Amino acid sequence: MLPDATKPVVSQSSLIVPIALPSAPVSQSPSWQDIDLRWAYNDLLLSLSRQTRCVQRAYDVLHDALLRFALATHPQPLTQPNAYLRQVAQSVLIDHFRRNARLQPLPEEHEQDGDLHVTPSAEHLLDIQQRLIALQRILDCLPARCREVFWLARIEGYAQKDIAQQLDISLNMVERHMARALVTLRNARDLLRP
Repeated sequence: MLPDATKPVVSQSSLIVPIALPSAPVSQSPSWQDIDLRWAYNDLLLSLSRQTRCVQRAYDVLHDALLRFALATHPQPLTQPNAYLRQVAQSVLIDHFRRNARLQPLPEEHEQDGDLHVTPSAEHLLDIQQRLIALQRILDCLPARCREVFWLARIEGYAQKDIAQQLDISLNMVERHMARALVTLRNARDLLRP
């Protein structure tokens, strides 16, 4: 007869005697500057991996956060270093996203052609030059303040609030100048098309 798989098989010749083992020290998680490293490399890294969708980028963010944590000076000891590290990691993550948003990848055709340099034709260069001259004439027809606001916003990249402070005008006037410039350019777009 086969023994039942759910019941333990104990022979009568063997006795189960509980043995008292010496109490081993409870293994604590490795820590560094009061940060639970096991938590950092498990939970925090997993959270960063989900946000970045890339494990290697998550490692980079975590290591940058640990460096910032180590280099930061604190007047008082931190009561919750893990929470502080999480905040530092979120700041580093935002910095990584901002840095990557500024970079534009090259089109794939440039990667494949490598040594192939395309020189624009003389006709194409003349066409571009004529359109730039037409654009300059349109902008020259704008009032000086309107042209200055457009230049600061579109060419220099200033925010409207910064333009208002720099030119000492209201935000509403900056918006009106921008609207006027854009309407003028939209009305003249036939001159600017290739």
